[in-house]
Amino acid sequence: MSPRKTTPSFITGRQFITIVLSCLAILLVPFIAMQFTDEVNWSLMDFVVAFLLFFTGSVTIQIIRNKLGRKGYRSFVFIFVVVILLALVWVELAVGIFGSPVAGS
Repeated sequence: MSPRKTTPSFITGRQFITIVLSCLAILLVPFIAMQFTDEVNWSLMDFVVAFLLFFTGSVTIQIIRNKLGRKGYRSFVFIFVVVILLALVWVELAVGIFGSPVAGS
């Protein structure tokens, strides 16, 4: 008889692959736009930071979906993660609204 797996699985392999592919699909939009216009000018680091932001937000939301049972709690935490954390980090990185050193010069 083989021993049972005791490590908790917060996210399945299929969910992980779906998240990675979704993040890459979102990043295709600025990549394709860069081919047609000079208005979008992203460096490799911009793509890496955007991917990490989308990826960590998506994994966080998926873990919350898997762990919280009640829909009301899930909705509240989803709104908190997306609106507060992701949007504020994105805005700070884009234009430096808070003037932190993260936003650059």
